[in-house]
Amino acid sequence: MRYMARPVKPNGAVVGRNPKRTRERILSAALKEFAANGFAGARVDAIARRAAINKRMLYHYFGDKEHLFRQVLHRKITERQASAEGLSGDPAESLPFWFGLSCRDPDWVRLLEWEALQGGNKRVIDEKNRRAVATRVLDRIRQQQALGYLSGEFEPGHLLLAMRSLTTFPMAFPQLTRLFINRSVSDPHFQKRHVALLKKFAAAFQPAGGRRNQTKPES
Repeated sequence: MRYMARPVKPNGAVVGRNPKRTRERILSAALKEFAANGFAGARVDAIARRAAINKRMLYHYFGDKEHLFRQVLHRKITERQASAEGLSGDPAESLPFWFGLSCRDPDWVRLLEWEALQGGNKRVIDEKNRRAVATRVLDRIRQQQALGYLSGEFEPGHLLLAMRSLTTFPMAFPQLTRLFINRSVSDPHFQKRHVALLKKFAAAFQPAGGRRNQTKPES
């Protein structure tokens, strides 16, 4: 019979078994570690300490570091998609939403930055599934263009890149935000002013004349 070590707290106390809660704790700890050090620099033992378990328990639930990273990505992407389900296709609504989400979820932004630094133009972990997610987002943009929420003058991929840049850049480069605006990205005054800018900038992505169909795009 295979022996499975029980999770332990840093002080050596045994943590009661609750598989769902343990998995959630590991995923949360892994996100923090990957965001702080990237995939290459993240250490399994550091994740285990953050999650208050031992490494054998982590391997029991997730196998290895790459599989754990895949699960962190899947969890975060699913969360972000779910939070955006109620959005209309209007960029005056979606741009402030995505900026606010970046401000509330800096770990996700940092994780993507580390991935860019450590991977360059190489294939990313779980690329097949992530391309599938990107394809669904681009299909939604095409639908929004057809319904008149977004201008058809732009290619969907370039349109998405521009919109994500406007909403993510301040959090991804907080030092430049401070140098350019003389305020921290966490400053409520800056966030309020940037939301106002995004609402005005939304007109650049809308069809000329602001005409749109009455039917809302599907979620």
